[in-house]
Amino acid sequence: MFLDPPPYLASLQSNIRQRPIPWDGAVRAGSLTEDQLARIRAVDKVKQDVRKQIVEGDLDGYRILFVGGPGNRSVLESASKRQDVVQYILVLLSDLLDSVPELAKAILQAGDPYRHFLPLLAHSSNTDDPIPLLTSTVLVSLMAGSRDESATTIDKALPVIFSYLSSLTKNSDAGLQDIGVQEYSSLLYGAAPRRQFWKQRSETVTPLVEILRAAAGVGNKDASASLWSGTTGSAGSGFGGSLGGGVGLQLLYRVLLVMWQLSFESATIGDDLDDEYDIVLLYTQLLRLSPKEKTTRLLVSTLLNLLIHNQNTLLPTAVLARLPSLLQNLKTRQLADPDLCEDMDRLLELLDEYTKTKTTFDEYVGELNSGHLRWSPPHRNAVFWAENARKIIEHDNGALLRRLADIMRKPWDNDKAVLAIACNDIGCLVREVPEKRGELERLGLKSRVMELMGEADENVRWESLRALGGWLQYSFDTK
Repeated sequence: MFLDPPPYLASLQSNIRQRPIPWDGAVRAGSLTEDQLARIRAVDKVKQDVRKQIVEGDLDGYRILFVGGPGNRSVLESASKRQDVVQYILVLLSDLLDSVPELAKAILQAGDPYRHFLPLLAHSSNTDDPIPLLTSTVLVSLMAGSRDESATTIDKALPVIFSYLSSLTKNSDAGLQDIGVQEYSSLLYGAAPRRQFWKQRSETVTPLVEILRAAAGVGNKDASASLWSGTTGSAGSGFGGSLGGGVGLQLLYRVLLVMWQLSFESATIGDDLDDEYDIVLLYTQLLRLSPKEKTTRLLVSTLLNLLIHNQNTLLPTAVLARLPSLLQNLKTRQLADPDLCEDMDRLLELLDEYTKTKTTFDEYVGELNSGHLRWSPPHRNAVFWAENARKIIEHDNGALLRRLADIMRKPWDNDKAVLAIACNDIGCLVREVPEKRGELERLGLKSRVMELMGEADENVRWESLRALGGWLQYSFDTK
């Protein structure tokens, strides 16, 4: 998937193309051979159709020019001390790869096609040095143009280029971020590169999610609590030139495009993507703020990919995040994109089918598994606890109790209501199934409730006192 080059990169390449290079002097100095110069001049500053014809007629010669061969050095190797020549050659090669797709396949036939390129990514840590950036553009064109999934590309070259591009996406310069994200998009052309992208998610996915959280008006610290409690940017912040955190619309679109491409691996990574990044909740919030139809389409399509392949685990989270009502509201708008309308209908159908069949117990389990509690109807429903308390304790060998204990261990500094709700639930469990209180105690729930009696938040103190009352009542009743 190719987009127009980012303005910063296009300007840099244009400036380098216009620089005069003393080619004959470079030959005399031994930086180039006569044969290398002849091939460069044959395709330099000529019409694109002429350039294409020349390269297609001499693919082996141009492969050897750029990556070398038996008894022949690559021009990048022979001119390595001439930074002006190296920059010019990288721009020229990028142009040739765009004009002559067959050249990428020819280069990849070399024994070690990346040998002279990968070291250039570490040429300098100075972002003003254009060589790593120009090299990354060449590598992206080489891999994406050939859609290569060989072991050399996927296992050797791709991890290095992903790491380099990650440094761009984490840069404070919006132009460099834009380049990094767009080159990610070009590289996610198949299942193998997408799997490698996910494998390196601490470098690749995490910075992109941080950009999305900024756009949603959510900080990276306690992002989940902020999203569930609704302390995020308002819908009005989605209009103008940027969203929350100063995220430009173009950057937002390109990040969403990368995440949409990654979502085609949802069958294998969907659960982990939500566990680690609260992606369903984040995307629901972004959908509320989405300023353009093209961003709305990517958000809806990504959610559809995630939910179709992870219905048991992610549909409950989507319902708790109030995605169905949001989609119904979106349907009242005059949407021009037929693909967006179709995806929205499919997503609504999927959610409607789930909500028709789910029980109150399913709703509670979904809330627990989301990792965040809110005052949904089951918590204050005496009939619910009478019918389901034992089932909750015994479900999947105590899995729900362990999940509740995990939630209780967190401080929830940004959303103390979670602790109050958890104390309420523990009290209900003890009152309905007192003989099982030992299982709760072994998980540390009683001691945690006692700790929370000292909380500054009065609601937490009250609910912890009520919960402890269940244990005290049982103790008195058995004496």
